[in-house]
Amino acid sequence: MDLSTRYLGFDLPHPLMPGASPLVDDLDTVRRLEDAGAAAIVMHSLFEEQILQDRANAERARETGADSFAEALSYLPGLDHFTLGPDSYLEQVRRIKAAVRVPVIASLNGSTLEGWTDYAKLIEQAGADALELNVYFLATGFDESAGSVENRVVALADRVKRSVGIPVAVKLSPFFSALSNLARRLETAEIDGLVLFNRFYQPDLDIEALEAVPKIELSSSSELLLRLRWLAILSGQVRPSLACSGGVHTVADAVKAIMAGANAVQVVSAVLKRGPSALTELRDGLARWLEQHEYESLKQMQGSMNLSRCPNPAAFERGNYMAVLQSWRP
Repeated sequence: MDLSTRYLGFDLPHPLMPGASPLVDDLDTVRRLEDAGAAAIVMHSLFEEQILQDRANAERARETGADSFAEALSYLPGLDHFTLGPDSYLEQVRRIKAAVRVPVIASLNGSTLEGWTDYAKLIEQAGADALELNVYFLATGFDESAGSVENRVVALADRVKRSVGIPVAVKLSPFFSALSNLARRLETAEIDGLVLFNRFYQPDLDIEALEAVPKIELSSSSELLLRLRWLAILSGQVRPSLACSGGVHTVADAVKAIMAGANAVQVVSAVLKRGPSALTELRDGLARWLEQHEYESLKQMQGSMNLSRCPNPAAFERGNYMAVLQSWRP
């Protein structure tokens, strides 16, 4: 069965790959991911805060005042909280690139223009085949408009894209008020791919210690539904290739993502739970499903249920909202 797909300009044997996660910190695990059939290796993000803090620490070392760097940095995790600091991250890119034959996609996470282009160039020089921009940002300021947030994302993506020669994808959150328009603007900025979506990890409250505490919950298949809607809306309407990230645990999940229009499917929680063999199970199961349903190739199925080709396009629009409200029965 022909499972081949094209993502970020790369011809891949199939669409399944590990998404951004700590798995890439261990080189043996990276090799196991490739052996399990990963079509590409997506690295976790190097955070803008790490870059800024690393620079502040270097500046502080040149000065006598112990508190000469920005006070805000004291509220950030120390560099020892991150497995890979800025220099170590670049070295890990080199190591992974030397260890595997599949494309290596590095990642930067931030919300301002400072530091992005310099490190994007360094990541390219380290050997990354592509770069994913993870624009995780919460607009908590009361004076910041939705338009200004979107302008920042587009400006950041445009600047990085113009500074490197490798493909650039933007990993978005689902909370933009006009996501289709933002996707079109990123297309105009010649971005090569869109990753749908970033998962916002919500803090919990410790009611005894009276503290907000970080909490991570692995995804479930129920989270796929939001991805399916926007994959279906954007598929066939924008030039950048599309990746589904979040909620893919089963073969049926992968089939749905591809039918909605995904060119690539990033898997994290399933791999964390079941190990690299989860990729093998999904790839082999996908091939069996296509054969059982008499498809000749994955491309034949790709985008077959997007908004423009779906027999009931209202299911992805306002009609779905009305229908769901009327569907529940006691």
